[in-house]
Amino acid sequence: MSAPSVRSQLFRRKPVSAMVEETGATDAEGGVLARRIGVGQLMALGIGATIGTGIFFVMSTAVPEAGPAVVLSFVLAAITAGFTALCYAELASTIPVAGSSYSYAYATLGEVVAYVVGWCLVLEYAVSSAAVSVGWSEYVNELLDDVVGVRIPDALSFAPGAGGVVNLPAIVLVTLCALLLVRGASESARANAVMVVLKVCVLLFFVVIAFTAFDAGNLSPFAPLGVAGVSAAASSIFFSFIGLDAVSTAGEEVRDPRRTLPRAIIGALVVVTVVYLLVALAAVGAQAAGAFEGQEAGLAVILEDVTGSRWPAIVLAAGAVISIFSVTLVTMYGQTRILFAMSRDGMIPSLFSRVDRRTLTPVRGTVAVALFVGVLAGFVPLDFLVDLTSMGTLVAFTVVSIGVIVLRRTQPDLPRGFRVPGYPVVPVLSVAFCLYLIYGLPGVTWALFAGWLAIAAVVYVTYARTHSALRAPR
Repeated sequence: MSAPSVRSQLFRRKPVSAMVEETGATDAEGGVLARRIGVGQLMALGIGATIGTGIFFVMSTAVPEAGPAVVLSFVLAAITAGFTALCYAELASTIPVAGSSYSYAYATLGEVVAYVVGWCLVLEYAVSSAAVSVGWSEYVNELLDDVVGVRIPDALSFAPGAGGVVNLPAIVLVTLCALLLVRGASESARANAVMVVLKVCVLLFFVVIAFTAFDAGNLSPFAPLGVAGVSAAASSIFFSFIGLDAVSTAGEEVRDPRRTLPRAIIGALVVVTVVYLLVALAAVGAQAAGAFEGQEAGLAVILEDVTGSRWPAIVLAAGAVISIFSVTLVTMYGQTRILFAMSRDGMIPSLFSRVDRRTLTPVRGTVAVALFVGVLAGFVPLDFLVDLTSMGTLVAFTVVSIGVIVLRRTQPDLPRGFRVPGYPVVPVLSVAFCLYLIYGLPGVTWALFAGWLAIAAVVYVTYARTHSALRAPR
């Protein structure tokens, strides 16, 4: 038998039937996850991974770019996310396994594409977890200052590039999330559901109070940098829609996944979009655009300025602390499940797919993720993290949208619990919007992303290509 060509190795695809069969594996050490999550908990995972990722602290970077037109930036990001959500819903109902867009790419576009997507997702989740942990540190300091008049010293609450030595609160948050994830997926989902309810209530509390000080004069000039500013801000804040991908990473731990996954993805997007638009409009109406730049714990500061009292700001800061905890929890959960799927396929070492027999969670993989995210959160400034997360998210979303088209053509008879309406227009629009937002990211983000992919290429050539579970028998 002749050796397979390089092209056939790079683009070998994993059968959907094989993926689904793996979810019923009986060897716990080999990697079986328990199906314990229902539609309500899964929808809360999506909301938990999304609300808080951006809205609590990204306004300080997005408003200087777009002005009050940041509201349109959120609309643009939401439209893009909406098109992609429909694509995710179809693929999640067709391929209900862990791994999200990595697994979808493996079934539709081939191994090398899936591998690149997997590395994009690892970047997306690790950097997102680190970014929101850094934001959490800001609100912890704001809460401590408002309640007891004490702040953590800058040396222990900022990364070296931001005027400190180490961001200790961020590292503490990552550690706490890792401990909860090790306990189990359903326990983490229940804790997240409670935190989601609290965060939505706190943000609605902000909206109500901020709208009492709404001043139409703050909306002028509406878009000082024009369309370019709106687009740039939309590209930066897109990482705040990472929750859509996080929902689909739970494909192997969901009851009745073909029905549950689409409902949770679309439901989470609707809730998130409404809350984001309300908060953004209330914020730019209550405070002049020029005041947002460099503002720490911005929403809490707005409430204090509006009311002249500290207690609303204390409530908001406390809500942010809880909210961002849930975001970090879900994004770290998502990363462990991406690595679980890649490890099971032989793309990375088996460490990440070994499941504890008692908790049915990938304990060792979770610890490894916590160490990596902790280093990023403790020693890398926030500005470098946000745009990298958007890049990884947009690349993954693009591949998912293309995957819908490919799978419809190559395997039209596969059972689908949900079909994208308006096919093929919606997937094409999703790809176009994602590419447009990618184009708007700054050059340094492109350079860092290229470096990350170069590392991925080295690992693929030296390890993944020869360890792939789909490699031809020798």
